[in-house]
Amino acid sequence: MAETKNQQGFVFSGKKRSSTGQDGGDDFIVANKKSMLSTGLPSIWEDPAASLASARHEFGEHGGVNMSIEASATFTVMEPETMRRMFSGELGPDRDFFIYSRHFNPTVLNLGRQMAALEGTEAAYCTASGMSAISSVLLQLCSSGGHVVASRTLYGGTHALLTHFLPRACNITTTFVDINDHEMVKNAVVEGQTKVLYFESMSNPTLTVANIPDLSRIAHDKGVKVVVDNTFAPMVLSPARLGADVVVHSISKFISGGADIIAGAVCGPANLVNSMMDLQHGALMLLGPTMNAKVAFELSERIPHLALRMKEHCHRAMVYATKMKKLGLKVIYPGLEEHPQHELLKSMANKEYGFGGLLCIDMETEEKANRLMNHLQNCTQFGFMAVSLGYYETLMSCSGNSTSSELNDEEQALAGISPGLVRMSVGFVGTLAQKWSQFEKAFSRLQDSELYKN
Repeated sequence: MAETKNQQGFVFSGKKRSSTGQDGGDDFIVANKKSMLSTGLPSIWEDPAASLASARHEFGEHGGVNMSIEASATFTVMEPETMRRMFSGELGPDRDFFIYSRHFNPTVLNLGRQMAALEGTEAAYCTASGMSAISSVLLQLCSSGGHVVASRTLYGGTHALLTHFLPRACNITTTFVDINDHEMVKNAVVEGQTKVLYFESMSNPTLTVANIPDLSRIAHDKGVKVVVDNTFAPMVLSPARLGADVVVHSISKFISGGADIIAGAVCGPANLVNSMMDLQHGALMLLGPTMNAKVAFELSERIPHLALRMKEHCHRAMVYATKMKKLGLKVIYPGLEEHPQHELLKSMANKEYGFGGLLCIDMETEEKANRLMNHLQNCTQFGFMAVSLGYYETLMSCSGNSTSSELNDEEQALAGISPGLVRMSVGFVGTLAQKWSQFEKAFSRLQDSELYKN
């Protein structure tokens, strides 16, 4: 479907355009080219919510306020010659020509525009999972014999990818560093070989905050690309604004919010996203981690209220962290003044979004962690024992034996992961007073059982 704009700049669907380019003129081509792989937004940064609101609104085929779902796997052409021109790269989605949905799909591209607006990047491409987004970026930026410098504190799946899979399958090696030791980062870069500096904006699960501007300067001085996983901090942090080249997401988490969808995104320069979709050399195109158009539609309906959800996640996390600390628990949360990167996060964060929706409680031993979570779920219904994050209910897990289990004992110790570290993704259902009362009751029962046991 081709698209036309009314005087307000809204986009409506029209008939499929001819490959001769006669039905709309140059203005149509320019407008489409700007908005298909890029947001068409000004380069000056604004609040992520404002940026999203400024992005193009896609209406449905018959004028519906929601866009239509383009569920086709393949697309027809109006003239025989058009097919050759599309496969040669002469005609593409920038002019509303689509070949096959593994390549480009209009509904998925619309979600990509939203993700680019959210992260303040030129372009974005949405994938079937967060891990497929991470893997594809690394494979696009690194060839055989390439080298990555990465934080030693990463999501377990990413750590396993870098430690085991990429060296074995692709001859790509990684040096793991303390991301807050900038001299260590500098010394780990191998001139002419290191292609990527990879880290998480807020580390999983220890909530260490990376100094994105300084790390980006270090990497760029050495000709290295910076890739940042911002899954833990959408809206809170904008890594591209702070100097990162590429931002990756597991959309499955806060952005989805429903714990019902697996999805990912790559946000970055238009030339990188286009290269990843190249018919001959593109990692996304050739590996095929394709997002289903129906999934893209569902996600596009959730992004507009992401700002509201993130503010409540973050607000409740701050309240809980403060109250838990008063109970004598060892709490890790960047919003607390004693957190090592509290001031750093304040200096980088987007205003009014808080300090993140996750907190950690260090119970020291796995046994104590399990007892606490058991009381919280099965006695007082404060939350659920489950992995993942960003759900409207509170989710809890002992990271060492779950989402970080890919790291061995030594690697967990280096990453700062205590055996009793409980990662808590704070939900927003119920009243704050109601949920805090549930936590207090569970903690009281835990203390009583400890006294009885002793």
